[in-house]
Amino acid sequence: MRVRVIQPGTSFERPVPAPAARPDSYGPWRPSAVLGAPAVGGLLLPAAQPTASWLYAPRAVHVDDRRVVVADTGNHRVLVFDGVPSSDGAAADVVLGQRDAVTEGPQAAGAGPAGGMNLPTGVLVTPDGRLVVADAWNHRLLVWDRVPQAGGPPDLVLGQATPHDVEPNAGGEPSGRVFYWPFGIALVDGRFYVADTGNRRVLCWADGVPVSPDRPADVVLGQPDAVSRAENRGGAAGPDSFRWPHAVTGTLTGGVLVADAGNHRVLGWHAHPAADRAADFVLGQPDLTGAAEFPYRPQTPTGFRFPYGVLAGAHGLAVADTANNRVLIWPSPPASPVAEPAYVLGQPTFSANGENRWDAVAHDTLCWPYGLGAADGVLAVADSGNNRVVLWRRS
Repeated sequence: MRVRVIQPGTSFERPVPAPAARPDSYGPWRPSAVLGAPAVGGLLLPAAQPTASWLYAPRAVHVDDRRVVVADTGNHRVLVFDGVPSSDGAAADVVLGQRDAVTEGPQAAGAGPAGGMNLPTGVLVTPDGRLVVADAWNHRLLVWDRVPQAGGPPDLVLGQATPHDVEPNAGGEPSGRVFYWPFGIALVDGRFYVADTGNRRVLCWADGVPVSPDRPADVVLGQPDAVSRAENRGGAAGPDSFRWPHAVTGTLTGGVLVADAGNHRVLGWHAHPAADRAADFVLGQPDLTGAAEFPYRPQTPTGFRFPYGVLAGAHGLAVADTANNRVLIWPSPPASPVAEPAYVLGQPTFSANGENRWDAVAHDTLCWPYGLGAADGVLAVADSGNNRVVLWRRS
């Protein structure tokens, strides 16, 4: 049972107004709308019973010119909002993974795993209109041929033999067809990437989202083969290994970036690898073997602490520097660990890292941001620790 807690002296009915953004750190970005818990000036935990407008620890968000899709992770569901909300508190139009908008719990939609989810952590709408969900703790991907207009089961399950199976690696050893905690998904330059976090690897299908569960990945990054799963290949962090790969995006110049959260870095390849090979560059660490985190290394504009999200697009490159409670933005994706970001969202300076700035919850504060989504001047941040998604707009 979950209990909603409001900090004494705050009011749920009268949210405090959003403070003026700090131009020295936010640049052109301003928070415009909040989905989920309002910014009431104190910690607001999820309601004991969900609604269509409440979130619990969301880990991923997709936004385009037609919709917002949120992995409402703690409520074991995915919410679809028609259009991009321009004001706080919007209610979702479609609920997936639960029988209705007020049910919560893993596999609670009926029919067991075939009708439910268990901690979904990734969402993606492809250019041809397919919806893909990383149902992480069921160790599978769910695919709908079209973004649903109502609740219902997916059209395809990847990573398991049947819609009722939920074992890691489909109950066996790793292969190019199965997953262990697939946390992040991305479509980059026509290639479909899966951050197969529990197997400490990234899988790639060169021609897009598979249409059959029998199709193995074309490329395995981070492991010497498709059956290995040791953390950092069984040794120290290196240019060809992962600890907790969590998100994938492009370089906008024909390459790929992977947020290797457990090694506190982002690894980059200038071109899409055709096979397992070492990364070409790193962000967040001084070199390709570094894996230290704050406070064991100084807090800097270019240092990360558990970066769970990374996204390139018209906004440039954004990194959800999760444990530093900030989002860093470069106007264009850098290829050097010394290239400093231009803006930091959620903090007043590049040296600050407090949860909600060690102050009250406000529209422009962050607490453990995870996933990122972007489209048409909007940057969506899954502000997981505050149980919400914040839509930032570029002025």
